[in-house]
Amino acid sequence: MSQTQEEKKFQARISELETEIKKLKKRKKYGLVWEEKPEQVVESCKEKLPVFSENKDREIKAAKNEPTNILIEGDNYDSLSVLNYSHEKNIDLIYIDPPYNTGNKDFIYNDRYIDLVDTYRHSKWLSFMEKRLRLARNLLKETGVVFISIDDNEFARLKLLCDEIFGEKNFVTTITIQVNKGGRDYLPLAVTHEYILCYFKGNAGQLNELSKEIDFELEDTGGKYELRELRNRNPKFSKKNRPNLYYPIYVSPMSKDGNEQCIVSLEKSKDFNVEVFPLNSKGEEGCWRWGRELTLKNLASSTDLSNIVGRQRRDGGWNIYEKSRKATTKAKSIWDETGVRTEQGTIDLRELGMANLFDHPKPVYLIKKMVRLATKEDSVILDFMAGSGTTGQAVLELNKEDGGTRKFILCTNNENKIAEEVCYLRIKKVIEGYKNPKNEEIAGLGGNLKYYKTDFVDAEPTDKNKKMLVDKSTEMLCLKEDCFDVVKKGSEYKLFKNSKDKYLGIIYDDTGIEPFKSEIKKLNKKATVYVFSLDESAREEEFENIANLVEPKPIPAAILNVYKRIFK
Repeated sequence: MSQTQEEKKFQARISELETEIKKLKKRKKYGLVWEEKPEQVVESCKEKLPVFSENKDREIKAAKNEPTNILIEGDNYDSLSVLNYSHEKNIDLIYIDPPYNTGNKDFIYNDRYIDLVDTYRHSKWLSFMEKRLRLARNLLKETGVVFISIDDNEFARLKLLCDEIFGEKNFVTTITIQVNKGGRDYLPLAVTHEYILCYFKGNAGQLNELSKEIDFELEDTGGKYELRELRNRNPKFSKKNRPNLYYPIYVSPMSKDGNEQCIVSLEKSKDFNVEVFPLNSKGEEGCWRWGRELTLKNLASSTDLSNIVGRQRRDGGWNIYEKSRKATTKAKSIWDETGVRTEQGTIDLRELGMANLFDHPKPVYLIKKMVRLATKEDSVILDFMAGSGTTGQAVLELNKEDGGTRKFILCTNNENKIAEEVCYLRIKKVIEGYKNPKNEEIAGLGGNLKYYKTDFVDAEPTDKNKKMLVDKSTEMLCLKEDCFDVVKKGSEYKLFKNSKDKYLGIIYDDTGIEPFKSEIKKLNKKATVYVFSLDESAREEEFENIANLVEPKPIPAAILNVYKRIFK
């Protein structure tokens, strides 16, 4: 007997419910569940390969021996897809300022603004963020750090999403930023703050300390210093769990100098007759910060030369101190400096003669603070929601200040010409120099920039697609290896180098292997080499006789999959 229309609908609904139940069972323990609304993005590289196409007209070469930075115009999902086979596990710091999803035309999903009455407003935002954050996580080094700006609208949901993607144990803290000192006083409470979520990729992550402006009052032959109590003030540590850090230190009270400081010893004697243990204010047994061996290394026969001294308290007891010359401090979780305020970001753009071109740009000072915390002098920084390009300016300024060679990668769409007329223009001015609103000449910070657009190569085996794949793959491999200057160019292979004398060879056909080897022998330079072929090997056997000069690498899988379809 055939099913009625109602029965068919009922069975279809049962099937839908079963599918949803399966999805719920797969959810992680954090309890973040949303109804996924598919976004119009390319989910795989089976039919099309996302690639970058360079716009040579926008290339900036201002400093021959300085790093090449990257600006990518296009959907950030596509940009992240390509970066996943050019920069996988190569990024030190990711910072993004995503749409806050306020319902006030700040978030576009499937080419439509999401407003307050949209039933799936939060679900769409979560789906949008999840896809991008999962791709972004793959790009981070094991020591990598991610910072994400957000406000109250999506803070709670973003925290749960990041706990799921990066791991709850890798959550560092929530930084509170005072973005508006006066606050939005039209609200029941005048809101003055936003947040920055901070996560490590894994347990290898760490943050730097920040420089602090200090003028130490005390000075000896080793320089200026301040006194820091040697007792460990952390209540978690005591004689019970750190018995090796609980021992007596003896003070010689007769050695007191003009600063009320006395020399100390680990051995009791006639002169060193005041015994001091690391006791807290309640008289309970604590522990020292240093073990006996380190303490002994820092003792000397005079208070001028010793890095550990004793000093009597007003109550007659004694404390033991380290002479601290440390000029750095850990960053705090509340940032309220003038430089972090939203209005400062507007002032930064106005200084470049770009007032009113972008709403609510982040301040340069704010981004520089994060870059200082999370990078070394040669780190790579990614901002895949780059907006006005503040991150690029922050990196260039910091390089100028400390002589660093950090590189940035900025990704932004070109809605309302943001990529071309705001982000690119800003970076160009900062690199090359500009006139400020007072008509004063401001010198450029130097640096280099390459400008790319996202594109796609179809997997249809046409001559046009073959040529495009080879051309675009060459650009992406150059990007991956940071080698852009052409040394040798032919139909069978190309050879590139960079300012650090690194060489890259790309061989398009087996017939190009021998000519390439001959060229490398003449140069006598070590080179990374990629060989296009229909298998997944790096073709190491072809270079065994010049293994000291060549590091063969396999073509990235995403490129290879489409290559095999086109050239089958």
